[in-house]
Amino acid sequence: MTAAPDRFLLIKAKGGFGNRILSAATGVVIARLTGRTAVVDWRDGEYLPHGEDAYPLLFESPTPHRAADFDARSDVTPALWRGRLSEHPTHLISDLFPNDHSNPFIYRKLSIDLAHPDVREPLAVFWSYLPKMARIRRAAAKVSPFRGMSRDALTRWALREYFRPNARVRAEVDALFADRARPIIGVHIRYTDRKVSLDRIMQEVQRVQARVPSAQIFLATDNQGVQEQFRARFRDVFVIDKVLGDDDNSLHEHVELDDPLREAENALIDMWALASCDWLVHSRHSTFSVAAALIGGIPTSRQRDIDRRNVRVVLKRWVQTWA
Repeated sequence: MTAAPDRFLLIKAKGGFGNRILSAATGVVIARLTGRTAVVDWRDGEYLPHGEDAYPLLFESPTPHRAADFDARSDVTPALWRGRLSEHPTHLISDLFPNDHSNPFIYRKLSIDLAHPDVREPLAVFWSYLPKMARIRRAAAKVSPFRGMSRDALTRWALREYFRPNARVRAEVDALFADRARPIIGVHIRYTDRKVSLDRIMQEVQRVQARVPSAQIFLATDNQGVQEQFRARFRDVFVIDKVLGDDDNSLHEHVELDDPLREAENALIDMWALASCDWLVHSRHSTFSVAAALIGGIPTSRQRDIDRRNVRVVLKRWVQTWA
C-alpha cells in the first residue's frame, strides 16, 4: 500500500541497538500495511543526550520527515501521547504506570493495537521493547509486497528499507574485510550488564574452528577483560578499536563517553561486521547478535547459538514475542 501524504507512524524506542532495530522493523512493516510513512524517533537519550535524534545521524533515512516535526500534533493515537510526543516510553511509564516498567504487556497501552493497526487518526505511535513481527506476519504475508514472506524475510525487508548505516559505518566495515580471506567466524560476547556463558562460547568457537581451521575470527564484545582473554586463547582474532566497558556497565547506559555518536557508530560497525561473517557464534539472549544474523542472512546451519536449548531463555523469548 502506498503511503498517504498525511498519514504517519511514529516509531519510539527503548533499549540497546538489537531491541530498538528489530522492534522498529515491526513498525516499518505496519506502516506499509496501513498506508503510512514510518518515522523513527530515537531522542530517548540512550546514545546521545536526551532530545537529540540518533536515528538520522546513524542511518540514511528514506524519508525527510523527522520525529520533532510532530511534537505539537494532537491528532494522535494512542491518546495518552497527546501533548507528550517529544517524550519517550520510559517517561510515560514512569509518570502514568510507575509499577509497570517490567510488565511485558505495558507496550499495549503506549502503542497502536497490533491486531487492529489501521486506525483513523493521521498520526499513530508504535512502540515495543522487543520485536513483534510474529504477531503481524500472517496479516502481512497476505498482501503485496509481503505475500508469502516469512517473519525473518519481513524483518530483512524492513532493515533494508530503514536501516542502511551511515557512510562512515559502511566504509569501516568494508575496510575491515577488504583483504581478508574467507571464511570468517563472527563471535559476539555480551559481558557487561548481561553476561553469556564465556566457556560455552569458546567451546563452540573451537568446534567451528575444527571444521574451518583456516578461518579468522572477528570478535565483537563490550568487555575489555573478555576481549583480552579471548585473544589470548585464539589466534587470528581481529576487532575494531572502540571504548569497552567492564563487568557491570553497558556502554549505552552508564559509561561517560567523550564522543557518544562515534561509539554508537562503532557498535553498528560491530553489528554489520558480524552480519558480514560466514559463521556466527552467539546467544539468542542478546538481540544484538540476532539482528546481525538477520541483517547478514546468515543461515541457521552456520550459526552456533549457545542458548538454543536453554529452556529459560527460549521460553522468555516466546513470551516476549507473543505477549
